[in-house]
Amino acid sequence: MRSGSLRRATWHRHINGVAAPAAVRDWLVTQGSLTARLVAHSEAFRVQRLHQSSGLCLADEARAIGMQRPGRVWEREVLLRCDGVPVVFAHTVVPAASTASDWPLFSALGERSLGSTLFYDPLVTRGELEFARIRAGHPLLKRARAVLGGMDDPVYYARRCLYRRRNGTLLVTEVFLPPVTSLAPTKHYK
Repeated sequence: MRSGSLRRATWHRHINGVAAPAAVRDWLVTQGSLTARLVAHSEAFRVQRLHQSSGLCLADEARAIGMQRPGRVWEREVLLRCDGVPVVFAHTVVPAASTASDWPLFSALGERSLGSTLFYDPLVTRGELEFARIRAGHPLLKRARAVLGGMDDPVYYARRCLYRRRNGTLLVTEVFLPPVTSLAPTKHYK
């Protein structure tokens, strides 16, 4: 396999396109708020903000958010932790041209969950989930590895979703880490 192909992900509109094991598949296809599901599967849920700043989006992100080529975006990366254990690496991009009225809370999230705002804002529309297998050379996995170290699995599974609010777009990519499959419900989850 060429190294260039390791830096890219092929996104599929159907979960069967990634042949994920059943335990991971169950998490990938969560239709409601992933945050709500993780809260229900832990005693202590936490969003650990890694960074939030201006950056360049990836090529496949550019197309998804309506840019002709990679350009300036606001990006945010977090680890979602259940009982102290990182279970999801999340990466969000918003085109730099978006206005504060498009995404009024994005810049002030801090360590709050983005999902908790997206799912309760009546102006937000959610697109379809897309799924991918992410390999070691992929930029998002490299970023996660820089924070976590010890990520030895050759393939990780991810999903992404495009959200719209007013004239703005926002793309959330979630990379599921192996410990997520060990979580068991601690509270009622719908």
